Amino acid sequence: MRETDRFSFKNYRNGIILIEIQSLIPEKFINLMWENGIYMKNIRKKSITTMTMKINLKDYDKVEYIAKKTDARIKIIGRRGIAFFVIKLKKKITLVSGIILFVAVIYCLSTFVWKIEIDSSGEIAPYRIRQQLKSYGIKPGTNKSKIDVYSVEKDLMRDNDDIMWVKVRLQGSELNINVVEKKSPPDISEDNTPCNLVAKKDGKVLRVYTTLGTPVVKAGDEVKKGQLLVKGEQGIEGSSYSVHAAGYVICSTMYESSALVKINGVKDVRTGRKMDNYYINLGGKKIYLKKDNDKFNKYDRIEESKFIFGRETYFEVKRKMIKGDAQKIVKDTGEKLYKNICSNLDKSVKIVNKNITYEPGESYKVKVQVTAEENIAVSDAEPK
Repeated sequence: MRETDRFSFKNYRNGIILIEIQSLIPEKFINLMWENGIYMKNIRKKSITTMTMKINLKDYDKVEYIAKKTDARIKIIGRRGIAFFVIKLKKKITLVSGIILFVAVIYCLSTFVWKIEIDSSGEIAPYRIRQQLKSYGIKPGTNKSKIDVYSVEKDLMRDNDDIMWVKVRLQGSELNINVVEKKSPPDISEDNTPCNLVAKKDGKVLRVYTTLGTPVVKAGDEVKKGQLLVKGEQGIEGSSYSVHAAGYVICSTMYESSALVKINGVKDVRTGRKMDNYYINLGGKKIYLKKDNDKFNKYDRIEESKFIFGRETYFEVKRKMIKGDAQKIVKDTGEKLYKNICSNLDKSVKIVNKNITYEPGESYKVKVQVTAEENIAVSDAEPK
């Protein structure tokens, strides 16, 4: 039957419905409704046998009785009022209740810790940390409001002498713990073998610092590779003794690199003329359907194939002189040489200045000079 028949209209009297009446004599149907005191409005005739009108929901039972009596058909095509809102709400109450319950459960579950992730280094076992957390009352299923991450950090530091640093944080329903182990400093063995400090490269002395030994050079001196810088002796004349010379001799050093580059060049340019050869490939052998044997003197060749069919295209090219931008080419070459020099320098080397020069000609000679400050003192007991 109709959708509204599943509900009792007696419980929802305040409402208006739009009905469609199909009757052989619709005027007789309307007269019977008037006689039964049924309120009607917006009566409209759709056809000879069909009319629409609005009635009160409380009169629907009477209209249905008249329809049976006159062998007419009625159809509800519209509804309005609080009654129908309640009916719709009843249909969706289960869905709404389920959504509310789902949200409530998710919110409740989000207030608990369900996973403990431990990131440890060295010999600190995650199992040991988990057991200690259990002794603090922390395990999967613990309410987050009962966990003070800073107190947990202090407790773990107190109960583990081999922990140098620990970080405890709550992220969603996960407790993340990062643990760093204490490491003993490496054993440093001092080398007391007597030795001198010599220059590992040419340079100009800027500053000299020594902790052991006697310097034999001063600021402003030009030194060569292998020259003695700090003598492995200590004391006054007549009562000196040998020591393991130690210190720094900061010098101004120079690095150079050069390259030959061409400013002007030639480039193969297509003229716009082309030829196409078509063929069939059978067992690796080409059978040409169209072949032009007169090829260009200089050309680019492109070959395309699909299944057994193929095409060879020849594009005519001619060499063209290209005039380059000398200033840009020199600059780019200089930067490239400079980067190559820097990549081979130690991080302790301080670059003071760079200078890019060039000599014009058929090919430009680009030269880069880099001025740096660095310690050139090395022990003569070590490989230079």
